[in-house]
Amino acid sequence: MLRVRKRLTQAHRGVRIGRMLARALLSTRHPMLAHLVATRRCNLSCAYCNEYDQVSQPVPLPHLLARADRLAALGTSIVTITGGEPLLHPQLEALVAHIRRRGMIATVITNGYLLTETRIHRLNDAGLDYLQISIDNVQPDEVSMKSLKVLDAKLALLARAAQFTVNVNAVIGAGVANPEDALVVTRRARYLGFASSLGIVHDGGGRLKPLSPREEAIYRAIKGNRGLGFSLLDRFEENLVRGRPNVWRCRAGARYLYVDEDGLVHWCSQQRGNPATPLESYSQVDIRREYRTEKPCAPYCTVQCVHRASQMDSWRGAQVSMRKARVIARMGPRTPTEIR
Repeated sequence: MLRVRKRLTQAHRGVRIGRMLARALLSTRHPMLAHLVATRRCNLSCAYCNEYDQVSQPVPLPHLLARADRLAALGTSIVTITGGEPLLHPQLEALVAHIRRRGMIATVITNGYLLTETRIHRLNDAGLDYLQISIDNVQPDEVSMKSLKVLDAKLALLARAAQFTVNVNAVIGAGVANPEDALVVTRRARYLGFASSLGIVHDGGGRLKPLSPREEAIYRAIKGNRGLGFSLLDRFEENLVRGRPNVWRCRAGARYLYVDEDGLVHWCSQQRGNPATPLESYSQVDIRREYRTEKPCAPYCTVQCVHRASQMDSWRGAQVSMRKARVIARMGPRTPTEIR
């Protein structure tokens, strides 16, 4: 019965995703994806991560619900709850359920340590659509404790109990001592029936290093073997592997929003401070401005979710300087050919 229920849920989710993509093709005036920080605190301290602390309290649930409401009002399609470690929020399931009630797709990114069978059932009941868990190595080391040795039992639990789609993200790049570990993690994920993806990680300062020949060989082996999953649109990685810039139109601040624990909208987790506008006052003027703004950090960007959210608009809406984008945003549509 669980298997049948899971297949029916996945079929319904596929229809919702299809509607989301069709809507994104028709209009550029709404965010496709927003990351919503539920708590900055994390139970781990991975060396390459600059998105956590060990002291912050969870964002009060009323604030999170209000932010989800504002994202819905802006027309957001997907809300990903992140942190820190979102499973540290004691009312996470209430937020997931609220996001679903507002007609949006609900996703959680977690390190997996706090997953239990009870928690998985609560997430099922709340209507969670996707869960992503990142595994950095096979054995824990000084860089990361997110190891397959520790988390394999959690993966087996998810395979048995989760009704939501699970994506396992392996990593390669800065600070990863054994790139072969990514192969082991990917094979285990696929064996359990999960979607898989591969991230090229930056160092603690957000800087990217080209992959070594050894790392690139592992990357090629995984890329040739992995399923569609979340990785279909990760073509931008081809240049990053060689340390080359990507020429693309980053739509952060428009198609993708990063909402921090204080309710401020930023381009992404690595560019906090731009534009740092309160979500409660974020408007179509802001979306239009950021859609048009050329981001100076784009050529060497490693943030997969921003690339994915921008992919739909890679062929339209040329970008300009921030100053000119502000003028365009205030003017509004000027011609019948304006992309809406």
